[in-house]
Amino acid sequence: MPKTRPPYPPEFRRQMVELVRAGRNPADLAREFDASSQTIRNWVAQAGLNDGHRSDGLATAERDELNRLRRKNRQLRQERDILAKATAWFARETGTIPSGSSGS
Repeated sequence: MPKTRPPYPPEFRRQMVELVRAGRNPADLAREFDASSQTIRNWVAQAGLNDGHRSDGLATAERDELNRLRRKNRQLRQERDILAKATAWFARETGTIPSGSSGS
């Protein structure tokens, strides 16, 4: 099972990105600090997306919004399914079949 650790603080990430942009090698920084070189490269790539220097992925704000909308969509689908099952149950209990429209 892989080791897990708490997330790195945002300030530490910013410092690593600045050091790479200043010319330091991510592998050298990985040996010097407690982060893998791939993690540091990922931070640099994400910072490029957030700053608008890259366009091959989602910025952090866009990713957060996408995740929020996916959660909301999942919740709405669950609510719709519950209402559909409740409608079918009430129709069986009362012996009536809903018209399928709201009547408005």
